[in-house]
Amino acid sequence: MRCAAVWGEDMDPDNLSMLDLFRTEAETQAQVLTTGLLALEREPTAAAELEACMRAAHSIKGAARIVGLDSGVRLAHAMEDVLVAAQGHVLALQHEHIDLLLGATDLLGRIAQTPESDIAHWDDAGKPELDVCIAALAGALAGQAAAAPASAAPGVTSAVVATPVAAAAPPSDAHAEPRFNGRANDRVLRVTAENLNRLLSLAGESLVQSRWVRPFGESVLRLKRLHHQLGTTLEVARQATDPRQDSPALRALRDAQLKLSQCEHLLAERLVELEMFDRRSINLAHRLYDEALACRMRPFADGVEGMPRLVRDLARALGRQVRLDIIGGTTQVDRDVLLQLDAPLGHLLRNAIDHGIEPPEARRAAGKPAEGVIRLEARHSAGALHIIVTDDGRGIDVERVRAAVVARGLTAAAASTALSETELLEFLFLPGFTMKETVTEVSGRGVGLDVVRDMVKQVRGVVRVSSQPGVGTRFQLQLPVTLSVARALLWETAGEPYALPLAYIVRTLRLPTSSLRALEGRQHFELDGRQIGLVTARQLLGKEQAPARGEDLPVIVVGDHLHVYGLIVDRFLGERELVVQPLDPLLGKIKDVVAAALMEDGSPVLIVDADDIIRSMEKLATTGQLDAIARGPGAMSSTPRKRVLVVDDSLTVRELERKLISNGGYEVEVAVDGMDGWNAVRTGHFDLVVTDIDMPRMDGIELVSMMTRDPALKAVPVMIVSYKDREEDRRRGLEAGAAYYLTKGSFHDQRLLQAVVDLIGEAEG
Repeated sequence: MRCAAVWGEDMDPDNLSMLDLFRTEAETQAQVLTTGLLALEREPTAAAELEACMRAAHSIKGAARIVGLDSGVRLAHAMEDVLVAAQGHVLALQHEHIDLLLGATDLLGRIAQTPESDIAHWDDAGKPELDVCIAALAGALAGQAAAAPASAAPGVTSAVVATPVAAAAPPSDAHAEPRFNGRANDRVLRVTAENLNRLLSLAGESLVQSRWVRPFGESVLRLKRLHHQLGTTLEVARQATDPRQDSPALRALRDAQLKLSQCEHLLAERLVELEMFDRRSINLAHRLYDEALACRMRPFADGVEGMPRLVRDLARALGRQVRLDIIGGTTQVDRDVLLQLDAPLGHLLRNAIDHGIEPPEARRAAGKPAEGVIRLEARHSAGALHIIVTDDGRGIDVERVRAAVVARGLTAAAASTALSETELLEFLFLPGFTMKETVTEVSGRGVGLDVVRDMVKQVRGVVRVSSQPGVGTRFQLQLPVTLSVARALLWETAGEPYALPLAYIVRTLRLPTSSLRALEGRQHFELDGRQIGLVTARQLLGKEQAPARGEDLPVIVVGDHLHVYGLIVDRFLGERELVVQPLDPLLGKIKDVVAAALMEDGSPVLIVDADDIIRSMEKLATTGQLDAIARGPGAMSSTPRKRVLVVDDSLTVRELERKLISNGGYEVEVAVDGMDGWNAVRTGHFDLVVTDIDMPRMDGIELVSMMTRDPALKAVPVMIVSYKDREEDRRRGLEAGAAYYLTKGSFHDQRLLQAVVDLIGEAEG
């Protein structure tokens, strides 16, 4: 049975009172009314929206009549009269009429949510407020100027910053999200959030455990190869024996060959069965996890239903003209993540209106339309959820931020001149930091962006801001798709595995020791024109230092824009999807560790706390306690392996190619798009670059062209691996300078590896 909704213990429709059902329907129809009225404010004669609002008001009136709620019947009827007049072109809807209807919608919501014991309030003590609203609607119908209800009065800031009824928080029962559609035959499963969380956790563990078969199959394959080598050795021994002498040794060799042939045949059959089981097991685990996760996922639009109303009311109060465009409303978001997005997105939208969007006259003077636009977008990319808020307002004045940073004593005036734009914008997220000189009910207290940063950190995500004066501002929240599974990079230090979520990683690389520089006792290297300090994971985690190191140092570049460090590890173990297991609260906060997980073989791995390790690295650096990084030959091989850079914005394709090429004995690094790949090839040595074509920021053709034009890189061969298989696509890639063109739809393991060998030779050189 598919789980379509999650209900609390008392949310079965059979157990609900008629008043409970009315409340549920009123909440749904109030959202229809709000959405329709906001659309009618832009296009007052839109027939579809008028009809939808009419149906919603009529449905509420009928439902209120059934439960004997006379106040709801009267109010809905008054709204219906106004909408009927608009449908018949008797009344031309203006902003004032929309204010009245929105206020009436809010009042209907308040009536519906009144506890049953106080419902009579609206027929006695609450009657004056109700009569005022109904009279205002009647006055609008008669063409008279009437005061708007207080809850919707434009210009009243306290009203617009409050959460509208249509966007109200879910019921206090954290397990319940009731939606009753009136179909008595619907099968509804009552599942608590805790049970669903446990189910998702088990499904995640099954997903991880299903990958255990793959390395086991690889070991069986190695055993098959050993059998083949043993057979060859026995054949050589048999040929060296005189066949004319039927000696016991010769008979034993023949018998051994026969049994070995039987073993090889049996092993081959079992290996095929194991591979089939592996595929079925992984497929089943993925399906189980996806179904369990789907029960927790909700469309992004469900979490931002009230945002258009909030933007509309606040813009009206501040004298702005603003349109909110919501893109990606069907994007699926983890319920826990969606619930936590409400406050941060509210802060970002209020900031965009109050700080970003200019008044209409200022926009016209700047050559812009009088109406400002805010875009709220949700999409999945590279295994993460991206929430993007952009506006086309005045942008952020970086020099004003610099002055504010100095004025608040956050840095010295001389030091502030060396801060980049990105570093300056990071100060906006500090608690209490504000650019407003006066405090209003909307902003000025410095509370807002720090709330956004805190929420993002709680869910193991990152937030970035960029701005262009006169053009607008862009906030991007990169969040995990679900909180139960984390995509992380695994590394080894002192024989123990550790994991760090990918969201916190700037770059991974193998740093030649010749690139190390020392300044005031600190060792660092240059990356993209910036000096990056180096800290060993052994010192950070309290392990003994290795006596010597190889020529290349495995480095994880981690940071938060203001502080970026290179973490030297013993070796990389690759990327993994880990089922996050919270630590027992009795352990308290463990330094530099946030959670744990299990590897495919059942061994535990600690997930490090990115914020903690950044603070720890900063403390070691500022107190002069950094250990020197040993140079010279170490346990690593003195013969460097050939290095391949894989550039692809698809996490799945990137990981597949990395594994295939790594299994061939090559050293592989990855880049997430063309720009990342370009930065990587300029700062590191590679024998081959494998790249996709269609990627953000810089596509593969441009990457190949730039490498071809660079004297230091034009000799590095490039292989394009793309889904595009047309002849013109292939010709375009080869003409740009690629040495090989392979289509993703046709390549298999051996073909990709053979292409690598053809271009740069065998792995061991």
